[in-house]
Amino acid sequence: MNGSRYQEFSTGRFLLLSCTVGIALGASPVPFNMVGVFTLPVTSEFGWGRGDMQLALFCFTLAAVATIPFIGALIDRIGVRQVALAATAAYAAALALLAFVPNHLIAFYAIWALVGIVGAGSTPISWTRAINDWFPVNRGLALAIALMGTGLTAAFLPSFAAWLIEQWGWRKAILAIAALPILVALPLAWRYLHPMPPHDGNPRHEQAVPAGLTLRVAASQWRFWAMMLSILLIALGIGGLFINFQPLLIDKGFSSAAAARVAGAIGVSIIAGRLLAGWLIDRYWAPGVTLPLLALPAVAALLLMQDQVSTSQAILAAVLLGAAAGAESDLLAFLSARYFGLRHYGRIYGVQYAAFGLASGLAPFAAGKVFDHFGSYNPVLPWIAGFFVLGALLLLTMGRYPTSEELR
Repeated sequence: MNGSRYQEFSTGRFLLLSCTVGIALGASPVPFNMVGVFTLPVTSEFGWGRGDMQLALFCFTLAAVATIPFIGALIDRIGVRQVALAATAAYAAALALLAFVPNHLIAFYAIWALVGIVGAGSTPISWTRAINDWFPVNRGLALAIALMGTGLTAAFLPSFAAWLIEQWGWRKAILAIAALPILVALPLAWRYLHPMPPHDGNPRHEQAVPAGLTLRVAASQWRFWAMMLSILLIALGIGGLFINFQPLLIDKGFSSAAAARVAGAIGVSIIAGRLLAGWLIDRYWAPGVTLPLLALPAVAALLLMQDQVSTSQAILAAVLLGAAAGAESDLLAFLSARYFGLRHYGRIYGVQYAAFGLASGLAPFAAGKVFDHFGSYNPVLPWIAGFFVLGALLLLTMGRYPTSEELR
């Protein structure tokens, strides 16, 4: 390992740790990894349809994406630390309210919307800004390590939540999950999430002086919209398949515990896909080298259309899906900084992330409604396959990276 190239990891290792844990337990991966596990016990108790249950995730993402652009502007103005600390605490408290929800869909949706509003600042918009500031040379790899937190959550939370539900019921399981950000993420962020020292002796950090386009100028460029449409399509594919993955496997004959174990492979694959994508995009043109990772989950969608799905096929589908989920989040943060600069990163990334979040929240509800109508997810799976392929190909239209002079 080249010591000078990787010097940033020596100075920023604890900040990187706090960001990784903050992302892992924040309002991005936790809701998306818990809803699938809670779908069957909650709908069984209340008599709701799966689409009705998963509309809550859309309410969460709609509230979050409406808030995130304002959070981005606030981060640009007052800094990451204050926003991330306050949002993490508020989001954990709001999540805990779900343990007390009555048999009333409107109340259920309202609490999820509250989680989205107060938790928007605990999503990657905060943590990735800190990473972009501290790691100008190894930005792709550092983002991959931090965003690996979503893979860790996907790997442990489904099985952990299923165990909690089995032991104490779904309401106490929610309280246990809501306690994690307070007990783990918040203390680490309080201790280590600080702005980069302006004079740390590392000349490479001179490259981190913010330069970049305003949101208005960025939005006047075709590549801004190509990136948004690409991310939206891929998020539709991931959201529709990821959230319904465990219920789909149970419908195919898997037990709840076996489905949770297979779903854990998604988390492991997210980590591997994220690290691979991060290493590659530091060295090569990002849209080109991530094309296979983003397009191959089309194969997963087609595999899951079969009447009988073997364990090996289910694991393969999980691995392909996880690799795309890992690469996509890396790309969103990396490309926002690389094509549009850091000066207004919070605003630009916030708008792009809003499109990502909106699609991620809408897709599970749409897929759930397809199931409620047809009794199967099969009618929506070919659409999901097409979304992956088209979204991956769209990124190829973004062209070369702009020079630093073009971003000033």
